[in-house]
Amino acid sequence: MKSLLASTLALSLLVTTSVFAKTQELPEVTEDGLHRVPDSKMAIVYAEPGAELSQYKRVNLLEAHVAFKKNWARDQRRNSVDPLRITPNDIEKIKASLAKEFHEVFRKTLEEGDYEIVDETGEDVLLVRPAIINLDVNAPDTPRAGMSRTYTSSAGEMTLYIELYDSITGDLIAKALDRRVDNANRSGFYTWTSSVTNRAAANRILKGWATILLDALNEAKK
Repeated sequence: MKSLLASTLALSLLVTTSVFAKTQELPEVTEDGLHRVPDSKMAIVYAEPGAELSQYKRVNLLEAHVAFKKNWARDQRRNSVDPLRITPNDIEKIKASLAKEFHEVFRKTLEEGDYEIVDETGEDVLLVRPAIINLDVNAPDTPRAGMSRTYTSSAGEMTLYIELYDSITGDLIAKALDRRVDNANRSGFYTWTSSVTNRAAANRILKGWATILLDALNEAKK
């Protein structure tokens, strides 16, 4: 599974920069036999024909892999008055924080929908392998920012790549790719961006994705 995730993530990085505007060019069937699902709630969805999610009552939610947009750190340093504002340690902290927030939001959403989060396998356990890629935080709030303030019209954007597996057989049931941009500030005016507003923006996006997964599981029961 790790090799599949790594190769698909590499492909996804290319997909997010070109295919979202040209979804008609996507293949109808992937190399692993998944068929494209039209009119889905996510930008790109592929699923195993005839696959059922109704048997799954519990979810094994793996830790989310997090990757920044290419050259994000370089661009941040270039645009900052302080060339040392973003450090490798800052980057790792942001990634760890987002991975933690991902797990908390998905766990809470699924548990509120009566799905138990477990660390085991089972016939009723769906294994979920998520990744956040192309993460673009417009104004990261670091300790060295001091008393300065940064104003932006959006906290940034990120793309979800997610795979669903049967936890017993390891069969890939479905995979999806979806890009979301923070648009809470619809007025178009610039507002103060901080760690609090960045987290709130991430929470809104993650909640939306978690709800889509919950709805899919509930729909399968019907």
